[in-house]
Amino acid sequence: MVMSLYALELGANPFAIGVLMALFAICPLFFAIYAGRLADRLGPRVPMMVGTAGMGAALALPPLFPGLTALYVSALLTGSAFHFFFVSVHGTAGGVGGPEHRARNYSLVSLGFSAAGLIGPFTAGLSIDHLGHLKAFTLLASCTAVPFLLMWLKPGFLPKAAKSGGDKSGQRVLDLWRMPKLRGAFIASGILSAAWDLFQFYFPIYGHSLGLSASVIGIVLSTFALATFIVRLILPAWAKRSGEARILIYGVFIAAFSFVLFPLFANPWLLAGAAFVLGLGVGSGQPMSMSLIYALSPPGRSSEAAGVRVMVNNVAHLFIPLFFGSVGTAFGFAPVFVSNAFMLAGGGLFMQRRHRM
Repeated sequence: MVMSLYALELGANPFAIGVLMALFAICPLFFAIYAGRLADRLGPRVPMMVGTAGMGAALALPPLFPGLTALYVSALLTGSAFHFFFVSVHGTAGGVGGPEHRARNYSLVSLGFSAAGLIGPFTAGLSIDHLGHLKAFTLLASCTAVPFLLMWLKPGFLPKAAKSGGDKSGQRVLDLWRMPKLRGAFIASGILSAAWDLFQFYFPIYGHSLGLSASVIGIVLSTFALATFIVRLILPAWAKRSGEARILIYGVFIAAFSFVLFPLFANPWLLAGAAFVLGLGVGSGQPMSMSLIYALSPPGRSSEAAGVRVMVNNVAHLFIPLFFGSVGTAFGFAPVFVSNAFMLAGGGLFMQRRHRM
């Protein structure tokens, strides 16, 4: 949000901001699998510390070197560093407490991200309006000090690698992709991730075009995060009753419906309502995709499978902002939201058909 609004402040058009958002995905596209293998071998602490320090340094760049160039470099480094952190969390959480706690664990991890998504945009919006864009970056960069010091000073704070065992000689990444059920989970995760990213990338532009302040845009984004938080509270019980795959399909269709609503509204309250519905959809689907991928991954390769998931997601991260940024520049906002709704609905039908087979 801060990067999008700062780029608009500097005069960037939607396509230029699409390039900015795509830069989040370039390095993770190539290094996420390496990060997963590193976490499988060393445990989560070292990759998570590297990711945390990298994010702090990346977010400090725009205040030190104001302008679009530093913003592009910051986006590139932020996306890379975050995924060292995220892949390690993904590969570790599923093994804590055994299979019966897997859905609960991923729901709890996702609750943490939802809480950050709730607090972050709200804080960022207020910071931009009252302190300015560059000081908002400084505030966000300072937040990384707490987890870094916690992991550095308390080495036993995190569990060790979640899964171990198995002979890894001759194993290739393509072996994971060739497993049909695992491949379906990767694709489902990529579709939902594309929807999540499009909203985070495009709504600030849409809100800016409607004349909404940064604080109001932040509140709408926080409403989205609030919905993800609420739905993840009930996910463990829901998963026991309906199963992970079915919830994943429901999430895709709910997200598709919500995207149709955005171009119909200009009122902030109605936009917040549409964002809440979207949050229910993607908020329920993402933890279930993580849980399925962990369950289906071979022993000792859970973080590597998480890396493949991140790689697939970042293919969407790379091309979705560029494509929809071009569409928005050429045709306006409504085709962006509607075409993404059709993409989600098509993915939901595909997953539904595969689930019935």
